[in-house]
Amino acid sequence: MSVLVPVKAFAEAKLRLAPVLAPERRASLARAMGEAVLRSANGLPTAVVCDDREVAGWARSLGALVVWAPGRGLNRAVQLGVAHLAAAGAETVIVAAGDLPLAEDLTWLAGSVGTTIVADRRGDGTNVIAVPTDRSFAFSYGPGSFARHLAEARRLGGPVRVVEAPRLAWDVDLPDDLSGLPGVLLDAGPAQ
Repeated sequence: MSVLVPVKAFAEAKLRLAPVLAPERRASLARAMGEAVLRSANGLPTAVVCDDREVAGWARSLGALVVWAPGRGLNRAVQLGVAHLAAAGAETVIVAAGDLPLAEDLTWLAGSVGTTIVADRRGDGTNVIAVPTDRSFAFSYGPGSFARHLAEARRLGGPVRVVEAPRLAWDVDLPDDLSGLPGVLLDAGPAQ
């Protein structure tokens, strides 16, 4: 069991928050959320898939393996990351989005059999998905990814479990997503 976290370049992260957060604050928020997700692995082997040298250095400083995936886009980068971890012996990979500020313990997924999916709180996106590596799961992130990932898991066969996990369902994409977040996440960097 390993955890894979895709992380976008901090300077390019969370552009939809530009109306309410300055670039430095968006970068600080992205970094803080990524750290929360990596901490939530609680000792499970972790890897960050990225195409940015700053992110790679940050990930290594936190003890994560780096899977370098330049120019691949999110879906192909995650596919590469899962394949890399499978080649290293992982039988299951938990893919956790890097923008889950309330992420906590992911180890409960360690006993998962088949595919486990945690949707975002709107039931549209996929925030966390645990997939067995002995099947070629086709990742399809973007709007509506929860339904596509659920269909893919069913197509591949085996047990499929959808779990409601409020803290893992909270991701940050839009300005409204910032309400209710701990102040420490929002305090870093200058306001706009």
